[in-house]
Amino acid sequence: MIPKHRKPTHPGEILLLEFLEPMGLSQVELAHRMEVPVQRVNTLINGKRDITAETAILLSRVLKTSPEFWMNLQDARDLYEAREHLARAA
Repeated sequence: MIPKHRKPTHPGEILLLEFLEPMGLSQVELAHRMEVPVQRVNTLINGKRDITAETAILLSRVLKTSPEFWMNLQDARDLYEAREHLARAA
C-alpha cells in the first residue's frame, strides 16, 4: 500500500536508485538501449519529465519489468498531486 502522508517518489528516482546504480548502467547506456535521446532519460531521472506509456514500455523491455510497474509509479504520484491540489482549492 502506498503511504498517503508523503508524496510518492518520482519514477525517475526509482529508476536511478533501484535500477541504474545497482546494475552499473549509465544514463547514456540506458538511452542507447531504449533508442531515445539521453536528454529523455536525464530529464526523467531529474524529475522534470513524467513516465509516459511509451517510456514505460521502453523501460520494461530494457529492464525486464512490466510497463504497468512504471505506470503505477507515475499514477500514484499523479493521484497524490491531484488530491493535494483539490485539498488546497477546497
